[in-house]
Amino acid sequence: MKRIFVSGASRGIGRAIAEELAAPETSLLLHGRDSAALKETQRAVEERGARTEIVTCDLSDPDAVNAMALQIAREPLDVLINNGGIAVVKPLADISLGDWQRAIAINVTAPFLLTQKLAPAMPRGGSIVNILSVAAKTGFAGWSSYSTTKFALEGFSQSIREELRPHGIRVINIYPAATATGIWEGVEGEWPREKMMSPEDVADAVRFALDRPPGLLVENISLGRVSGNL
Repeated sequence: MKRIFVSGASRGIGRAIAEELAAPETSLLLHGRDSAALKETQRAVEERGARTEIVTCDLSDPDAVNAMALQIAREPLDVLINNGGIAVVKPLADISLGDWQRAIAINVTAPFLLTQKLAPAMPRGGSIVNILSVAAKTGFAGWSSYSTTKFALEGFSQSIREELRPHGIRVINIYPAATATGIWEGVEGEWPREKMMSPEDVADAVRFALDRPPGLLVENISLGRVSGNL
């Protein structure tokens, strides 16, 4: 039985990943803050034969993240998927200190804490998947807070990859371009979702990377639409 944790599984990319990885031989720990939405994910996952457990936690609270990690660590984890995150999209002058600190807490500190607490007990052949963004490699006007967190997670991922490689644990980074999720509802401006990737596109890339044989490294996957400019 493969045990998999997915943060931010209540909707969007996280839900798509959970559904893609669901199978009779898997046990999925589904994280989020919205219990009702998580239960919808749980139903979809269980229809595919997987076992599930719902784990609620505010990723902006380090103490809550540590407590959640201890709960998860009761049994060894095979796959850790750091997907949960937020996007603060504002001009530099409009970003409050609270905005900045919350983005760093959720997008950087939470993955750090989960990885630090859970990786030591992962078996050889285990995997850590970090859902990054094209914004981890390129800055965009108005996205300074978001890009900062993704650049930070990129550096963290590259470093722990080398630390964990001797232990047989893979660190896989996924870099989606703009993806049609609810995140755009809180972003000012016109964003043509029909030109964006779907959450299922990202989930398919996660599945592909995890399914590679142990001797084959697939460490970085960049995703985008052939005809899109996003």
